[in-house]
Amino acid sequence: MQFQRYSNEEYLKLPHKPGIYKFLDQTETIIYVGKAKDLRKRVASYFTKKNLDNRKTQRLVSEIKQIEFVLVSSEFDALLLENNLIKENQPRYNILLKDDKSFPSICITNERFPRIYSTRKIDHKKGEYFGPYTSVKAMNGVIDLIRKLHKIRTCKYNLSEENVRKKKFKVCLEYHIGNCLGPCEGLQKEEDYQKDIDEAKKILKGKIGVVGKSYKEKMQKASSNLKFELAQNFKEKLDLLEKFQIKTLIVNQKITNTDVFTMTHSAKDKSLFINYMRIENGSIVNSETIEAKKKLDETNSEVFRFSIFDLRKKYKSENPFILTNEKVEGWENVEITVPQIGDKKKLIDLSYKNALYYQKEKLTRTNIQPNHEILKNLKEDLRLQSLPVHIECFDNSNIQGTNPVASMVCFKNGKPSKSDYRKFNIKTVVGPDDFASMKEIVGRRYGHLKRENMPYPNLIVIDGGKGQLSAACEALKELKIYGQIPIIGIAKKLEEIYFPEDSIPIYISKKSTSLKLIQQLRDEAHRFAITFHRQKRSKQSITSALDGITGIGPKTRDELMREFGSIERLKQSSENDLVNLIGKTRAFQIFEAIKKGDL
Repeated sequence: MQFQRYSNEEYLKLPHKPGIYKFLDQTETIIYVGKAKDLRKRVASYFTKKNLDNRKTQRLVSEIKQIEFVLVSSEFDALLLENNLIKENQPRYNILLKDDKSFPSICITNERFPRIYSTRKIDHKKGEYFGPYTSVKAMNGVIDLIRKLHKIRTCKYNLSEENVRKKKFKVCLEYHIGNCLGPCEGLQKEEDYQKDIDEAKKILKGKIGVVGKSYKEKMQKASSNLKFELAQNFKEKLDLLEKFQIKTLIVNQKITNTDVFTMTHSAKDKSLFINYMRIENGSIVNSETIEAKKKLDETNSEVFRFSIFDLRKKYKSENPFILTNEKVEGWENVEITVPQIGDKKKLIDLSYKNALYYQKEKLTRTNIQPNHEILKNLKEDLRLQSLPVHIECFDNSNIQGTNPVASMVCFKNGKPSKSDYRKFNIKTVVGPDDFASMKEIVGRRYGHLKRENMPYPNLIVIDGGKGQLSAACEALKELKIYGQIPIIGIAKKLEEIYFPEDSIPIYISKKSTSLKLIQQLRDEAHRFAITFHRQKRSKQSITSALDGITGIGPKTRDELMREFGSIERLKQSSENDLVNLIGKTRAFQIFEAIKKGDL
């Protein structure tokens, strides 16, 4: 299976998008398959010093010679496609790092008031099993959907008629938070409970449309009888089903034995970019994007048709159905369609997305050139010795001295290099002292570069006037590198440019491209610092609010902070989400605090 390919030294060119990545060795054998919400960040993490402390990762990274990837629509799609590829290719590092457990299944027990749970042990005497699931996350998503739609018990009580009649059990927290209707105390009839179980089975069998139709009919009936609360309840269930249905297009059992081809082309040259996806049993099993060149007398349609023929031959595909975004003629025993709506159209969109990205990357690699003219103007305006190919800009942010932070942004060849951006928490300064804060972060940044023997930038830009610039220069003097790196400050009001030890600023023409580049650096550093400051304030606000709740300690508080980020998002969370995250007892404390207005 071939994706878009880079060498192991070009991983920073990967996009910040969800997808699947594969590592290949020098023999072009797949040695590892992984998924990512952000491809560039995930792949880059393998090459950091932190991960290289792991011997298995060290060995894996040492063997990587090529990196291939394919874009998908969501992290959920990436999860499902990853499992398909691991199962098909059996990369040796996936096998080494994976436990020997069997794939899990979902069990509906055959007891009175059946339970629904996940298990890896199959015992058909206990109940009916659905699966196995290659993705635990996908399986948990199905269970979560069922529990949101129906009130299924989670306790392990033996709810025989005699036990219920003798009042052996009491309702638990699940009843109080609305996740269970209390069959343990006889508060729910067995026949009503069984109806929920029957609908759950339909969902597990993939008959979501049947369940949705049933909810729609019940909603309309309740609305006709003026039972609007009941109608709203069925509408919410219908919405949940629809969201679950559109959550993934990687696996759709209705679409099988199908080839997907999409084409895009550049108006400036004779290149066509064609993506191919092969669908088997509802899953993508092959994907490749190619570039095809037109000859003088060829049309786009002819090149597209020939490319389809070549790709099908390469992958030995005899699928009887082909989906395309352009009409293609001249095929026998093959049904070719151009879908306009539905899941087939979503597959076309996904394929086209990969073709467009490949085209963009190809053109970028072809036309990539440093912005020499702007950098040359900047060199002349600032009277620099060398071209400022690498520029770093600093800014700090605080509100009356609270949550002080700072940022450093990096531009290379006149463009942002976001992988080199850095955030700083101010550690040594008390109160609102911008000058001392600037001295601290500049000292920390270039002290680190000096210790690691890393290259310095060609220019340092300080967001601020003479005071901030002087503070930054003091830091460079203490490191004994003052004079080795050109440094300037830019004051906001009149866009004055200050040089060290010179009280008179220079003014660059407002129309100058070099001033615009400095302004872009300054604005980006300010944005980055402000964003970091807001995040820190938000975390502090949720921390202080949770400190007063009984039973919520630092560990739970940090877990809630990582998951929700703010009090408002915490309040909007569902009972299931909170119980699954921190347990029933602590979740109950949180909901009590919300009810009392303490949170």
